[in-house]
Amino acid sequence: MPECTSEFTKWYALTVRYQHERQTERVLQSKGLETLVPLYRSPRQWSDRVKSVDLPLFAGYVFCRFTAGTQVNGRMQVLDTPGVSGIVGFGGALAAIEDSEIADIQRLVALNLPLAPWPYLKAGDRIRVERGPMRGLEGTLLRTKDALRLVIGVELLQRSIAVEVDRDSVIPEKKRRCVA
Repeated sequence: MPECTSEFTKWYALTVRYQHERQTERVLQSKGLETLVPLYRSPRQWSDRVKSVDLPLFAGYVFCRFTAGTQVNGRMQVLDTPGVSGIVGFGGALAAIEDSEIADIQRLVALNLPLAPWPYLKAGDRIRVERGPMRGLEGTLLRTKDALRLVIGVELLQRSIAVEVDRDSVIPEKKRRCVA
């Protein structure tokens, strides 16, 4: 993957045409831009068999790192890409995604654990994983009837992903103090 490491480049969420996440990602990469389309495996029933397919964790979105200006590797280069509908923003201004949120998603995908899209949660206990391969990850604890899950979200998109965690490996996150 090409990498733009300038201090002015930030991650943005691009809205893309229905089921065009991977094609759009390939075109953006061919333009020299760093992209991310995290995938998960999902079983699908055909008339004669069940097959596992890779689907985007954030359907309808491609994450892309670029400089928001109009120069090369900028906004216009992204918007001119086939499949891109727009760049997520508010009040006419582009909304950047925190590097730490993208890094957490990349780390979870690299662990090859079972992932799945999850409804975004606003309320819930914040936790930090203290042991195991996910050590240091922080997110929201979700209790289901038979498991505990760590939910990590992208605030800007109000979308989340969940992964099963062992109860003994997590601790409550300490509240952060705001210094004025």
